[in-house]
Amino acid sequence: MGRKNRTRQRAHDSRGLFWQGWGAGYSEIIKENKLFEHYYTELKIVPEGEFEEFMEAMREPLPATIRITGYKSHAKEILHTLKEKYFKEVQDLEVDGQKIEAPQPLSWYPDELAWHTNLSRKILRKSPLLEKFHQFLVSETESGNISRQEAVSMIPPLLMKIEPQHKILDMCAAPGSKTAQLIEMLHSDMDIPFPEGFVIANDVDNKRCYLLVHQAKRLNSPCIMVVNHDASSIPRLYFDQDGKKDILFYDRILCDVPCSGDGTMRKNIDVWKKWTTSNSIHLHGLQIRIAVRGVEQLAVGGRMVYSTCSLNPIEDEAVIAALLEKSEGALELADASADLPGLKYMPGITSWKVMTKEGQWFSDWSEVPTSRHTQIRPTMFPPTDPEKLANMKLERCMRILPHHQNTGGFFVAVLVKKAPMPWNRRHPKTPAEGNPSVPDTPDPSEVKKDHVCGPPPPKKMKLFGFKEDPFVFLTEDDPIFPPIQAFYDLSPDFPKLNVLTRTHEGKKRHLYMVSKELRNVLLNNSERMKVINTGVKVWSRNNDGEQFGCAFRLAQEGIYTLCPYIRARIINISVEDVKVLLTQENPFLSKLGDDAHTQAKKLEMGSIVLRYLPDPQDLDAPQCPIDLCGWRGKTSIRAFVSRNECLHYLRMVGVEVFRDKQGKRNDGSTETQEESTEDAEGLSQEADLLEQEGEETEQNANGTEPVSSTCDGINREKVYIKNVRICSFLYSLRL
Repeated sequence: MGRKNRTRQRAHDSRGLFWQGWGAGYSEIIKENKLFEHYYTELKIVPEGEFEEFMEAMREPLPATIRITGYKSHAKEILHTLKEKYFKEVQDLEVDGQKIEAPQPLSWYPDELAWHTNLSRKILRKSPLLEKFHQFLVSETESGNISRQEAVSMIPPLLMKIEPQHKILDMCAAPGSKTAQLIEMLHSDMDIPFPEGFVIANDVDNKRCYLLVHQAKRLNSPCIMVVNHDASSIPRLYFDQDGKKDILFYDRILCDVPCSGDGTMRKNIDVWKKWTTSNSIHLHGLQIRIAVRGVEQLAVGGRMVYSTCSLNPIEDEAVIAALLEKSEGALELADASADLPGLKYMPGITSWKVMTKEGQWFSDWSEVPTSRHTQIRPTMFPPTDPEKLANMKLERCMRILPHHQNTGGFFVAVLVKKAPMPWNRRHPKTPAEGNPSVPDTPDPSEVKKDHVCGPPPPKKMKLFGFKEDPFVFLTEDDPIFPPIQAFYDLSPDFPKLNVLTRTHEGKKRHLYMVSKELRNVLLNNSERMKVINTGVKVWSRNNDGEQFGCAFRLAQEGIYTLCPYIRARIINISVEDVKVLLTQENPFLSKLGDDAHTQAKKLEMGSIVLRYLPDPQDLDAPQCPIDLCGWRGKTSIRAFVSRNECLHYLRMVGVEVFRDKQGKRNDGSTETQEESTEDAEGLSQEADLLEQEGEETEQNANGTEPVSSTCDGINREKVYIKNVRICSFLYSLRL
């Protein structure tokens, strides 16, 4: 057999195994690990008399949990649709003999914006009775209105107490569910298009950064930047403040470190057979280095949330104790017990032991033989000084056990910075005062003490992965602005300096916007950090538009960022107009209501904003504003909205669009050739790509449309297709 045929055969075999895995696979793994049971029985992290219940819960599948994105003005409408339609339809159903329980809100999540149910992915995908609910979840997830996220994963962002002006660092951000929460909280006030704060989301894995970009891009925020660095040596950044260069300290830091993951056994079944104590022992040092780097960059008065999906105190309390000891009073554990009413948790422990994978126990560092000193470190043990231990208040840590609220296992601690870290009390020089290439961490030999972890050693920045296009900010007098300004009648306060493109040469295909603060960070740190993606697309070039006065049409992704500045090209529409625009391909202007028709006739051809404003007297209509990008043609009009967003807006105005197996929609229309091809053939192609190249296929995050070789300098169309379609496919599989 030739090499090509052998490759094809292997791909065919692996695809068969891949699809079988969704119905079987993990069921063959025996959910037992005697070493695990022995270890946690001895550590007594589970209350007396509850260990059997704890183990039974660990063997049960994890309930599905969804979160409605809280920052969008449409959140209440989605919640209303879920409660009044879909949850009522699935209540008391039986599928394959299993009774479907009505979804319940998470008692501790604010405003009923998070729900859990016993619906498994297998039931959701295969039951005809739940097909509408499944399609609803998939399309709303792709539109960024719903996120499928494990319940305990939602806890750390809530404990950060984020405000719109906060500068936030997410140190180990991929795949991005917590990052999405941070962005939502930053945009809690939708009347502010550019909050003063921002989120810098970092991950060490270049390929996982692109999954992170996909997750963040669904939220269309100008205040997010994705970077690619080792979190334990993430560079110190600088920004201009009052005319001089200053060091950037973050108000909030999320330090969700890599861990052994034994709290995820309910969903990651292979942990059962792979678990040993050596996993935690090997990760302990890295976790401390990442956490130390985090508190170094935290502003005085700021909060850092440290979290793991591990139950092991070596990864949890031991890391916190090492941080507190090293800080010499600069850090303290915050009491977060009242922050999430309804959340059940166990307080942190103050006594624990270390066990090797062979089952040998050590209660103190003094018991560890010299031959094991390179594996087992002093920081893995609790402090021996009773007074020092009491002052740490480790009981303020929070450990979530699976059997208490039917969740995964989790650990979280909130640290508040009271003063600079001891080795940073001599303020480090800014690049203006010294050589910017000099590391901003001190020589570890100057601060190292016995049995205490010092700051991470400086590392030379290495850049791997796909070479990104540059981020080029436009100037206020750029010739691209006058026609845009005149066509859309932009208000005088429109921030032109916040507009960027991704090419130095040739025609600019897309224009993006970032907040003023992120622009400041980008301009001052271009040589110090590797930026994967930032900005939200607001305009796309349309060559035909030049004859109508403007070569750039509006992009739906950035419509809510731009709309506060647009004073022309706006058509106010009714609920019935929304239905017409989203169910008909290119309706004639006469199809609109009289008011919208009159407005449309007054406008020249070109890009437009279609705006629905709620009527407080009509409670059956959506009670939130809707802005759609559109095009006013010679005799017709159309909305430029993606398919999933189209479904979302139709549901909001009372039209339920359900696609059957033939691609027909119950609104009377049929999917286009492009849509049906994408559904029927796209999934199998995506499966092929996944099997051949793995889940972490290298992807491009240069926007949401293919980039041709004649526009932004690099031909990435093929990379883009893999990028976005694989990410979309992954999320559809999860649902």
